[in-house]
Amino acid sequence: MSRTRVFATASVAFAIAGFVACSDPGSTNVASNGPALDRAGFDQAGAHRQYGTPQKVGNGTVRTYIVRDQKNAGRPLEVGVALSEQAMEGLPAPVNSPDPMANMHMYTLDLPAQNPTQYKFVQFDWNPKGHEPEGVYTFPHFDFHFYTVPVEVRNSILPSDPNYATKAANYPAPEFVAPFYIDAATASGGAPASAVTVPMMGLHWLDVRSPELQKLAGNPAGYRDFTKTFIYGTWDGQFIFDEPMITRAYILEKKTATDPAVVDEIIPVPVAAKYSPAGFYPSAYRITWDAQQKEYRIALTQLAWRE
Repeated sequence: MSRTRVFATASVAFAIAGFVACSDPGSTNVASNGPALDRAGFDQAGAHRQYGTPQKVGNGTVRTYIVRDQKNAGRPLEVGVALSEQAMEGLPAPVNSPDPMANMHMYTLDLPAQNPTQYKFVQFDWNPKGHEPEGVYTFPHFDFHFYTVPVEVRNSILPSDPNYATKAANYPAPEFVAPFYIDAATASGGAPASAVTVPMMGLHWLDVRSPELQKLAGNPAGYRDFTKTFIYGTWDGQFIFDEPMITRAYILEKKTATDPAVVDEIIPVPVAAKYSPAGFYPSAYRITWDAQQKEYRIALTQLAWRE
């Protein structure tokens, strides 16, 4: 269940740099190709937030939520994860161990009962030492996997499956791939998809413009330490999860920020031409601190029906 090495460092610079050169020269920042970044609808009259069952994390709790527009037949506006203020403290500390699972703490979170989205559950992870590649994602951070397949499918992603290599290498058609995204096998410079697919997760797809990847892409001037990124995941011919991945330090900054746009940050994500299954997919993700509820929220937002 541990993460496998997603890059072969010797060749990743050529793979990513080549992809960027063909796609969008000189761009290292995520740009929106969806709706404008307005906040209308998320806290308006008629919008109702329903929470899932909480689980203990650190000194507090974590739980999912969905915001629905009761004035528009309960249409979903946002699906997310809420961390109580205390959850950010008392988290498991890093340990020295040859077992990578010793530094990966995983929680399976049920979504609220009234869930009109295609998402089935959330896999929430705390990584006190981060994970590979070294110097890229080796910062204490959280993973928020929003899965569109049942838990049983995720649990079946195991190397013991005789068809594991075939399913890992079964990529979705190009129209289902968001702009600027490259799969971990291609990014590695040609490793088999099965070698970089993470058991009980899937094959990760990365935005090649992400600042933390720019040293590997041969663009050191564009490099910035990892704080946040957005990842897609595939298995056996379809995209199965959307994943904001964010450092603990970056989330904590929301509480002390004074700029409202920083306290409640919305980051656009590239969207694909087609989706399967059809459903409400995000045009952005959100990182915010709610001083009244005293909780941090990480969400898929600006949901729009896509098929």
